Formats: sequence, structure tokens, C-alpha cells
Amino acid sequence: MAKADTLLTEMADYVLEPPTFSNEAYEMAHYVLLDSLGCAILALRFPECLKHIGPLVPGMTISSGCRVPGTRYELDPVHGAFNISTLVRWLDYNDTWLAAEWGHPSDNLGAILAITDYLTRSRQKTFTLQDVWKAMIKAHELQGVLALQNSLNRVGLDHVLFVKVASTAVATALLGGNKAEIVNALSQAWIDGGSLRTYRHYPNTGSRKSWAAGDATSRAVRLAYISLQGEMGYPTALSAKEWGFQDVLFRGTELQLSQPFGSYVMENILFKISFPAEFHAQTAVECGFQLHPIIKNRLDKIKQVTIFTHESAIRIIDKTGPLTNPADRDHCLQYMVAIALIFGQLTAKHYEEQIAQDPRIDNLRAKMVVQEDPIYTKDYLDPTKRSIANAIQIHFTDGTQTEKVVCEYPIGHRKRRKEGLPKVIEKFMKNLQTRFPQRRVEQILNISLDQEKLASMTISEYLNLYTI
Repeated sequence: MAKADTLLTEMADYVLEPPTFSNEAYEMAHYVLLDSLGCAILALRFPECLKHIGPLVPGMTISSGCRVPGTRYELDPVHGAFNISTLVRWLDYNDTWLAAEWGHPSDNLGAILAITDYLTRSRQKTFTLQDVWKAMIKAHELQGVLALQNSLNRVGLDHVLFVKVASTAVATALLGGNKAEIVNALSQAWIDGGSLRTYRHYPNTGSRKSWAAGDATSRAVRLAYISLQGEMGYPTALSAKEWGFQDVLFRGTELQLSQPFGSYVMENILFKISFPAEFHAQTAVECGFQLHPIIKNRLDKIKQVTIFTHESAIRIIDKTGPLTNPADRDHCLQYMVAIALIFGQLTAKHYEEQIAQDPRIDNLRAKMVVQEDPIYTKDYLDPTKRSIANAIQIHFTDGTQTEKVVCEYPIGHRKRRKEGLPKVIEKFMKNLQTRFPQRRVEQILNISLDQEKLASMTISEYLNLYTI
């Protein structure tokens, strides 16, 4: 049999024998877990999300199944992964990674929590929160380092392919797979290919983007299980001439790793803290908040709103014309800025139909000009900066104008950790309060905030707190 592609073996080696992770990586994994669970709990308030949650066949459950946070469901790990990742991702409010390809590494939590909870509850193996954090660091790193130089969006593929690949590697290892089995499972994930990005863009923007991560993680768990049952792999799934992933779906380009796998991604992860908005727009929304008190009573006097941004934002979220649903609106730079300027706040409800019908929003969008600042684009790609800069300036009909308000790093950036991390906990608490009585909220907080004590707790003991 042919020698396995180097990337497959490097990924397998990493999940089996990773380097020593930094204390910062474990600390961030702790915060990411809390933030992601909070996002999942908040998503349960939205009917369009709820129709995807629960067993695939109504009423079906399994003994000692994995739990779906905020519910009573006990499911098999494959469909459990779908449920959990769908909840985490639904509101576009979980963590973010920006590079040549962007994405949301906590999407992988569906696979990690489903497997670790199921195996622990069924007494096949015991996993602590420390084990979960370690698995999270690995999944973040695999997805994020792949994303540094390999742009799926430029070939029309969606970023959840990297979620599926990362989750497949980590899931197979959690289930006890050896190197050969992990390589086999990874080859299957790459052969699957990826979904088209069309559901994220006009004219097809839709809610699939909110369950695509669930689809990816559930597929990863399935591939892990069948590989452990002896299903063969395909060693040159990436490099085979004419028929491999690179020739068929990546325009003949070889997949590249710009750096070894470590814990870089978790250490530099971006949090969405104060509002749910596609991350390329986060700093633009912060600029809008600053301008709101100045212009809120002069909306009818605005002649032009100029948004200075980076190339990736223009390519992904610069939208004009009708926006047909929440998934369309939360990926429109102009819509998010308009909400910030008009209301001085941005919540998930601002994407719903009732608020979207406010005529002031489209009136303001029509006056917006989006232009690239080459420096912002350069700094966005600079690994020493990783900025996500935006700026806004408003011109009025009387010839006056505001100052150009600039925000280089969003509050969820590593450079603003001291300011941001307390707000991650505030967000977590508020999200818990949407589902649980205050006594339960306090119980979860008391346990969750003690990282050292939490580390030795089993994942199943912890998830017990999230059942209703």
C-alpha cells in the first residue's frame, strides 16, 4: 500500500503525542468551554434552532447516552454531536479564528462532549474536564493551523470541512484509536470533501450555516467509529493525481502547514463577547456604538457613512440589496453597522424580522460606502498583529462630519484579554439565566469558575448541572 500523505500522519502524531501545552492554553480552553455552553443555552430560546434539537426519530433515546446541554435528551454520540455543535453555533456567538480561512474552532465541541460524556456515563472510560480541555486545544490547533494558509473559501468550499477533519482526528483518538486508525479516519474525512459555501452568500444565504458545524462533527464521530471497526483508509486521499482532494477540490494546490502543531490557536482565540456578529464586523460595530450618542438624533441628516475595512470583510460580508432572513443579516456589514448606529446595541433579536422591518435600517444602509484600507488588510494577515480593524466616518447634509472612529482590535482579542475575560463570564452568566433558575445558575457558576477544582471533575458530573 502507498505511503500515507504526510499531512495525515502529522495530524495523527499530534493528537496521539502532542507537545506540552501552555498554562495559557488550558486557561483559554476553560473560558472557551464556558462561553460555548452559554451560547448553546441561549440558542434554546430560538424556535428555528429547536426544530433541529433532539433525537432524529422522535422519542428515541439510549441508555447512558450523551446529554444535550439545557435539555433532557440522551442521544448516541453521532447525533449528540450534531445537537451540541448546532446549539453552540446557532447564533454565531461562539469563538472565532481568522486567517486565510476563517471559522469557529469551538464548533468541534459537539464531537468532544458527545464522546467523552457517553464513554464516561457508559463506564467505558473516564474523562475529566482536564481531558476535555486537552482535546479542545488539539481540535482548535488542527482547525486553526490548517486555516492559516489554506483558503477553502477561495475555491468555494465552506470552512466546516476543517471542523470535520479536526473533529475526526480528535474523536478517533478519544475513542482509543491508534495511529493507523486515525490516519484511516482522516483520509475518509478528506475524501468526503466539503459543503459549498453557497448557503452563506447571496442569493442562497440561509440557516444551514447554523447547523453546518453540527453536520461536520456528527460525520466526524461516525467516521471515527467505522474506522475503529476496521474500515480501510486511503493513504493518498490528498495527493493522488487527478482523483485526490488537492487535484479535485483545491485546484491542484498542495495543502500547506505554515507552522508545527502546538497550542497557538487556543492561546490566540477570539471571543465574541458583547454582541453576536460575524467577526470581521466586530470592530465596526464597536465603532458604531461609539458614534451612536453623537448621531442618534441626526439620522435623517446623514448624507454618507463610510466604512473603512480589510479585504476579507469586503469579500465575505459587504452586502447590498434585500436581506431575506437572520442568517443573511448577521453576515451583512452594513446591516450590523446600521443597527449599532441606530440602537446603540446589537443582540440576536436585532436580526429577526420584527426589527429588520424598521425602515431606518435600509435607509441608512443605502447611504453606506465600504472601502478597503490596505493597512488594515496587511495587519489582518500579520501573525504578530492579527488585527481585525474597521473605522467609520459619517458625513452630514450640512457639510459637517464626525471624526473617523477607529477600532483595531475587538474586545475578544488576545490583546484585550484583561478587559475581555471578565465580560466572557458576564456573558456566560446571562446566557445561563435564560434557561435555569437563579439557584442553578449560582451552582453552575460556583463550580465553573474554579478552574483548578473543575479540572478533576468528570465531564458527566459537570454536564449533570446542565440537564433539566
